[in-house]
Amino acid sequence: MHLRAELDAAVPPPALFNWVGALDRYPAWLDIVRSASPPGGAQAADGAAWNVVLIGRLGPLRRSKRLRMVRLEHQPPHRARFARREVDGREHARWELAVEVSPTATGSHLAMDLSYSGALWGPALHRLISAEIDAAEPRLVALAHGSGSGP
Repeated sequence: MHLRAELDAAVPPPALFNWVGALDRYPAWLDIVRSASPPGGAQAADGAAWNVVLIGRLGPLRRSKRLRMVRLEHQPPHRARFARREVDGREHARWELAVEVSPTATGSHLAMDLSYSGALWGPALHRLISAEIDAAEPRLVALAHGSGSGP
């Protein structure tokens, strides 16, 4: 599955990047991300790794997924890239997220690309995440408006 979401916001790139460049900020604006916290033990090369818990409701069923994600690229205030990197020695479905913030005449343009190679949740995952993103956009913009460029 590949999903691309885009957003234009009347905020400067650093203010928007502040909310999408580190996974521990996502629970504040994206409901599907229940938590994202630094793991104990092995870290990513730049020290940016998170244990992420995703929660989704599909009809009457509630599913959760735990991932260890690391930041592979970090170029504030424009680009970040994250990927699943488990440390248990087992094979896992690939999860990758790339975010890119570019300046516009009125603020910023955000493009997010999510790729997932697993079968969990099936085709409903695309619909679930799309609906979550639509609901999250106003929260993200409101937070970015209030944050300036600081953490």
